[in-house]
Amino acid sequence: MFSRLILGALASFFAIMLWSKTRDAAWMLLVIGAIAAYIETVYAVLNLFGITGNSTLFAGPLSLPAILPPILHSCFFIAAFLIMVVRRYRCR
Repeated sequence: MFSRLILGALASFFAIMLWSKTRDAAWMLLVIGAIAAYIETVYAVLNLFGITGNSTLFAGPLSLPAILPPILHSCFFIAAFLIMVVRRYRCR
C-alpha cells in the first residue's frame, strides 16, 4: 500500500504538471483519470485505518464512496482513449 501511495503521488504530480502544459481533451481526461486513481488509493488507505466512517450516501445496498473511486478513473481513461480513437479514424 505504501508503494501505491508513493507512486500514485508521483504520477499525480507529473499529471498535474502535464495538465498545465496541454489543453487537449484526451490528455486532460488521462490526467484526471490518474488523479482519480490516486484518490482511490488514498480512500483505500483511509478505509484500512478506519478513518472513513459509515457513509450516508447509498445506491441501493452499496455505499457510493466505496464504489465510485474504482469506477471513476476507469471511466476517465475510457473517455480519453475513445477521443483518441475517434480522432484517428475520423482523419482517414
